[in-house]
Amino acid sequence: MSVTADSNHTITPANQRLRIAVLRILFVLAALPILLGVPVWHGAALSLVHTLGTLTIIAAVLGRFWAILYIGGRKNATVMQDGPYSLCRHPLYSFSIIGVVGFGLALGSVVLAVALGALAAAVLWLTARREERFLRAAFGPAYDAYAAHVPRLMPRLSNFHTPPRITVDLSVLRRNLADALVFLTAIPLAAAIQAMHAAGYGAAFRLW
Repeated sequence: MSVTADSNHTITPANQRLRIAVLRILFVLAALPILLGVPVWHGAALSLVHTLGTLTIIAAVLGRFWAILYIGGRKNATVMQDGPYSLCRHPLYSFSIIGVVGFGLALGSVVLAVALGALAAAVLWLTARREERFLRAAFGPAYDAYAAHVPRLMPRLSNFHTPPRITVDLSVLRRNLADALVFLTAIPLAAAIQAMHAAGYGAAFRLW
């Protein structure tokens, strides 16, 4: 189910470019521990953490793709309440956070996974709050009713529902697919950093 917007509203949607810029700045600041820190794990334990990170990144990509199937081209124009949007109000952000955590794990560090995930969650939580001001102004009681039983970022699995069929705009899907797939670049990036450390470059301190 979805609800279309009331055109009489004055609050503008959250600035997505600003959100992306802030996330990039945070990750630049995190570059030092990423490049200089090496994991304390070895052997099977390190392989397990790497594998868990890779699988988490893939899950994030699939999750973002799933959300785009439902919301593609309609964000801020409708209150989507089906599929991933029946679980939480901002599934694209939720899966982005999962992807960032996966990147930290792919680097072999639980500490980096938690720290990067917390940074991403803080930025996206604030962005979601700003977006919701717009959505409440645009949709009024319809959005209030939706928000009353669907969490912001943490999925509530018992809420899940979806119609047997959905309409997908293929042109919008293609444009957004690259955005979903960008997380896959974290896998070779993590492997490159690991190879750099194995060659003796940048290994300044150890991370759990």
